Amino acid sequence: MDVRDLQRRLHALGCYAGAIDGSFGPASKAGLKAALTGPRDRLAPEQIAAVAASLDLTPAHVGAVYDVESRGNGMASDGLPIILFERHWFARLTSGKHNAYSAISNSKPGGYPKTQAERWDQMLKAVALAPDAALQSASWGLFQIMGFNHAAVGQSTPWAFAREMAAGEGAHLQAFAAFIKSKGLVDELRDKRWAAFARAYNGPNYAINAYDTKLAAAYAARGGR
Repeated sequence: MDVRDLQRRLHALGCYAGAIDGSFGPASKAGLKAALTGPRDRLAPEQIAAVAASLDLTPAHVGAVYDVESRGNGMASDGLPIILFERHWFARLTSGKHNAYSAISNSKPGGYPKTQAERWDQMLKAVALAPDAALQSASWGLFQIMGFNHAAVGQSTPWAFAREMAAGEGAHLQAFAAFIKSKGLVDELRDKRWAAFARAYNGPNYAINAYDTKLAAAYAARGGR
């Protein structure tokens, strides 16, 4: 998908009325935000319990990941999904061709803005250069699933995945369930093999941020044994 393709999709959704010209200006940015704005309903404990049961897990298992990844916040106050754009993934997915823009394309991780508004602005700048790569280079929603994992959650394209993340926290929970099933991580989570789960879910550098110990603590805080 290039910018023209994206503009056509936004036009079909009624979110963009400008020219299909490949220029990702203010109207295109506003249209993308409109297309990816969804409900702000909070995930209910009953929803977590139901999905946990479907995986033969307890609510504490699923809740531990929920607590560590998002602290219970999957949609921002403006209705956009919570994201974290990863500039090193954008550089990797575009073979470094945009590394002149180091804030959005860089071989080194980091450069994370503090606010969601700034993070969305960062991603939108990447969308102007390479829409698919940009959507794949952010982690999304309650469980912060990277966009490049779209197929693992049953979405054929990064765009379809982004639209699903805009559907709200219930969609985030379903995507998490699909993801850990497709990656074979249900047993690791059920058996509380925190390091093994963390390595696969958070990446090989999980220990830097004590991801595994945070999961264990969150599980215990939810009454898990």
